[in-house]
Amino acid sequence: MSATGVRTAEWIVTDLDGTLVGRDLRIVEANLAALRRFTGAGGSVVVATGRSEESALPYYRELGLATPAILYNGARIVDLSTGAVLYRRCLSAAAWARLTLLFDEMPDGVWPVAFSGGRAHVRSESAALAEYARRDRITLARVGSWGEPPFDEIIKVMLICDRPGLVGAAETALAGFAADSGTGVTLVRSEATYLEVLPAGATKGTALRELAALRGVPMDRIAAIGDNPNDLDMIQAAGLGAAVGDGDPGVRAAADVVVADCAAGAVADLVARVMP
Repeated sequence: MSATGVRTAEWIVTDLDGTLVGRDLRIVEANLAALRRFTGAGGSVVVATGRSEESALPYYRELGLATPAILYNGARIVDLSTGAVLYRRCLSAAAWARLTLLFDEMPDGVWPVAFSGGRAHVRSESAALAEYARRDRITLARVGSWGEPPFDEIIKVMLICDRPGLVGAAETALAGFAADSGTGVTLVRSEATYLEVLPAGATKGTALRELAALRGVPMDRIAAIGDNPNDLDMIQAAGLGAAVGDGDPGVRAAADVVVADCAAGAVADLVARVMP
């Protein structure tokens, strides 16, 4: 709260990995305590992540949240307490069909994961995929062909790369596809080895605006924090946009404020700024 006892933000919207959650995949203790202080003072906390329902739910429960979550980097807004989908976007059937053909043109070491029907589908096994599944606490469902998941229900595609340099190569391989207005997709880097293919217009910032409008919360009463390029438009959309101190340089440059490093309690630092 400010010196007059008034919070300067109604909502804090936080990314998970590299922001609220440390490299050990646990919520940084200082962040947990600070968010409990914020909610105790009447504020609301919203999680905005690239993760799926299955992957985000343990953190949602640990935080004790009742707010909807922005998932799949903005392709879904879901009430995780009931499973109700409040907002959704999917890849078009045409985009998905074309994308499956492009999978064969990916450099060696790039592994697609397609999300549909609450499951993560893969065609191959690799050490990078196994690490991704462990990190996100999800099960990967092996399919015999990319025709098995319903063509009109693909939420997003993750391209998991063996090493950071492959992300740029994968992005180059998809450049023409992404630029084609007839396919309608958004490409975003969410980690050094992750490239995501999302439905057109599916971003954390767009989803945040939708959720704020549904709940009647002005954007200038929202503080948002993140660390990677997939957080950029969310940070820019919020009344106060904060970048994690050891986050992506471009995100730090665009933010209103740069807070502590992730391990040092980035979210706790933000809470201190809106509840001095």
